[in-house]
Amino acid sequence: MPRLFTALEIPAEVASALTLHRGGLVGARWIEPADYHITLRFLGDIDRRMAHDVDSFLHDVEAPPLTITLDQLGSFGGDRPRAVFARVQPTPQLGELQADLERLMRRLGLPAEGRKFMPHVTLARLRDASPLDVAHYLATHPIVRPISFTARRVALFSSRESIGGGPYVLEAAYPLGPAYPNRPSRTASERR
Repeated sequence: MPRLFTALEIPAEVASALTLHRGGLVGARWIEPADYHITLRFLGDIDRRMAHDVDSFLHDVEAPPLTITLDQLGSFGGDRPRAVFARVQPTPQLGELQADLERLMRRLGLPAEGRKFMPHVTLARLRDASPLDVAHYLATHPIVRPISFTARRVALFSSRESIGGGPYVLEAAYPLGPAYPNRPSRTASERR
């Protein structure tokens, strides 16, 4: 069964800018820049039939391209830090896209996402990192100028069973925007 998730891809030039924040933190396992992404909805281990249904539903996502801005570094885990990330400035458009994906996945019968949507790009997974070291790292590695880009498609990724952090495989991509020449219109019978 594939382990799937939907995400926004990070352009190579943005990934390159984020690599400037790599290093200098004991206990960090840095994510490969090619694996940077913004998770929209984790789907988990699903069977091939459900994966086909997910693909079919994702063809129907209708949203405009999004401006994404990364504005600061942060960490998850509090007193037991487990990850360092670049925060994505929340926008109504991004929230609507994520909510639409959540509704689509619920219609397919997948359980509700248990975590609140916090858009981010994971830069490192942490193991046995001191909260003081993480706080010092964050204080000395700010994103000085926000990094912006336009997300033009939603991606469906699969991941291998691992501790986390990739490698990820792009399974399919679904363009954002009204009318793309390569985006065929689908009839109701094709959707389900």
